[in-house]
Amino acid sequence: MQQFTPREIVSELDRYIISQKEAKRSVAIALRNRWRRQQVPEDLRDEIAPKNIILIGPTGVGKTEIARRLARLANSPFLKIEASKFTEVGYVGRDVESMIRDLTELAVNMVKSEEQEAVKTKAQAIAEERMLDVLLPPKKDSETPEEAEGEEKTLELVKKDAVEPPSTREKIRKMLRNGKLDSRYVDLEVAERAMPVVEIFSSVGLEEMDINLKDMFGGMFPKKTKKRKVKVPEAMEILTQEEAQRLVDMDKVVKQAITKVEQAGIIFLDEIDKITGREGTHGPDVSREGVQRDLLPLVEGCSVTTKYGMVKTDHILFIASGAFHTSKPSDLIPELQGRFPIRVELKSLGKDDFVRILTEPKNALILQYKALLKTEGIGLAFKDDAVSAIAEIATEVNARTENIGARRLHTVLERLLDEILFDAPDVAEQQIGIDAQYVYEKLKDIKDDEDLSRYIL
Repeated sequence: MQQFTPREIVSELDRYIISQKEAKRSVAIALRNRWRRQQVPEDLRDEIAPKNIILIGPTGVGKTEIARRLARLANSPFLKIEASKFTEVGYVGRDVESMIRDLTELAVNMVKSEEQEAVKTKAQAIAEERMLDVLLPPKKDSETPEEAEGEEKTLELVKKDAVEPPSTREKIRKMLRNGKLDSRYVDLEVAERAMPVVEIFSSVGLEEMDINLKDMFGGMFPKKTKKRKVKVPEAMEILTQEEAQRLVDMDKVVKQAITKVEQAGIIFLDEIDKITGREGTHGPDVSREGVQRDLLPLVEGCSVTTKYGMVKTDHILFIASGAFHTSKPSDLIPELQGRFPIRVELKSLGKDDFVRILTEPKNALILQYKALLKTEGIGLAFKDDAVSAIAEIATEVNARTENIGARRLHTVLERLLDEILFDAPDVAEQQIGIDAQYVYEKLKDIKDDEDLSRYIL
């Protein structure tokens, strides 16, 4: 976070997302503010609340992609979740506090992976010694009546080790490091983590009942081990992982993870427009307003119980998004509106944007299809007029049927390349060129028939 300025964050997002400069600027400022807050005096730090954001725009314009790329950039605990999954407390379904528990679990796994990476070298050294013990079990000296005294035996062993030349064990160590034993199988004792299955039928959130269930049962049942026959490289991986887990201090991991969640956690709340109240609806409604009321304490700041301890949500950044086709942000309850001070409208994508999406990003769709067909030894070339034709058809279909933004390009390209992808293994031709004429020939009938395009494109 420290090394990226807002300008650099926008530049990084530009590599994957076309257009939407205003949204990129807003999230870049929000991310940089996380770092700025850490630099201010401590007495003021707790007073600075995160500036939560609502991204407003139709589907397929890049709302989710912005949040996903932002999380990778920030290296923060990040959770993307649909608001429509939640129900008010008292209804059957997930309660909103479960998102904080999920975020904490993610942070613990993230910090644990970092700690295991830090002790990897030491774990590999210990694993190597264990592997040598498996490959060359230590010799057991036959005990004679004269060696009854324990001290004498110890002295003799020390004396024996001191004079023993670097022999078979060192030779095997060298072979192991050089990969000469990679094809050999070994028998390995692996801990079996079989937990009893417990089914719970309840109307409340199951997360609360599950908090310490694993810990409670974990101590009651003895740990079982099973023998596995595996190749040496795989055995080394298993042993290294076991040793890394032993070397990691879990209390320290949990403490760091909770701090990371509280100070740098990001929750991307998608489809928030689905929980806005709709006027004039009749019949039972799984209390959309109730979900908003449950969500309010989390956004305002409260303490949530997790199996790792209490987690404060005061400084977690919430980024909400929604298409708001049938509702608007002002339909949210006033208290929640006030907790999302930044509103950014993402614009619909047109033909020029589609042309850029097909060619410019680092993970551009055309590059993906080229890479897929390259595996069959086929070179796929798109001419400029073909790219323009694909963008034009996608724009027309979006205008006539349902506007699903850049996702329309996926359906159009799949239909266009259907035949090539199917015949690829049997084609002798090494180069396939696609021009505008080919695009119109393949898609004209479907594009012109509105009913057909509604179902196929």
